[in-house]
Amino acid sequence: MLDAGGWETRYSRQIRFAPIGTDGQRRLGESAVLVAGVGALGASLAQHMARAGVGTIRLVDRDYVEPSNLQRQALFDEADARDALPKAVAAANKLRNVNGGIRIEARVADLDSGNADSFVRGADLVLDGTDNAETRLILSDVCYARGIPLVYGGVAGSEGMTAALVPGETACLRCLIGGDAVDASADRTCDAVGVIAPAVEAVAALQAAEALKWLSGNRGEMRRSWIGLDVWSFAVRESKLPAPRTECECCGRAGRQVRQVAAKAREGISAALLCGRDTVQVTLADPLPLAEVKARLERSGAELLAANGWLLKWSVPEGERIVLFEGGRALVQGTGDEEHAIRLCLKYVQEGREPACAG
Repeated sequence: MLDAGGWETRYSRQIRFAPIGTDGQRRLGESAVLVAGVGALGASLAQHMARAGVGTIRLVDRDYVEPSNLQRQALFDEADARDALPKAVAAANKLRNVNGGIRIEARVADLDSGNADSFVRGADLVLDGTDNAETRLILSDVCYARGIPLVYGGVAGSEGMTAALVPGETACLRCLIGGDAVDASADRTCDAVGVIAPAVEAVAALQAAEALKWLSGNRGEMRRSWIGLDVWSFAVRESKLPAPRTECECCGRAGRQVRQVAAKAREGISAALLCGRDTVQVTLADPLPLAEVKARLERSGAELLAANGWLLKWSVPEGERIVLFEGGRALVQGTGDEEHAIRLCLKYVQEGREPACAG
């Protein structure tokens, strides 16, 4: 922790920026943000918040660090990829070295309709670093129910888009992008068209600027527009955000209780194909402790690739790789077949058990 003099020295350049000043800096130190997803956008957003002195930063991510992440995900290094550290944990480790005077919370979890409210609770603002429409819509619903701004962002190729969505002032994400399975960039994913780091940083910078406005008390300066940009051809498009729609269950009523998102309850074992990744996420019915799974793997002939306090990663003779997280969530890499992924998890993790349901 820094003393009063150290605090003012550390943030002196930011304090000298008149719209923030000393009062704004203190507000930042008293604020809490949720960074949902700690991949390319999320990693950049998290370090902007840490360096700016935001008092509490909560990181939530379901994935782990791989070599292909290092080209654009600024908080990770080769050691993180070699150790297959969960992204939330690896990011928290780096940020604690960046700023020891703030609180960093790491949550290794799949953010969904069942837990989103618990992650959003206590935050003053939510920064979107996710990579799919379903999770973004869940975040939008919860944020609007709690009256908390959501700063949306998305990137693919050299293009990106962002908007600051404020309950009671702008339409919600559900009204802006359509329905449960529709995203403004659904046909342009990083896996389909690639992505370059400058596009990530450009969108993250715009998101971070809106976050600093809100958290430092400059809420009247929030941009009320949707911005699309292309850093390769240098094109910028800006359109005014519509007002809340009175007929919308989400943005039409500020401060209502969390709306129930249409989703099937996860009972037994379930599986979902992750967009563009040749990976299936499997949720196990009765998860075993990682130590017990590791002992089973050693007897099965599977090759253990990585093990730490949060996950096991191994290669199976069938050719796929399985990453099992504490709590029973698994990523089966190398297949797009949900039934096959479930069978592999049953064989290597819950041998002899049959799935209650799949889907």
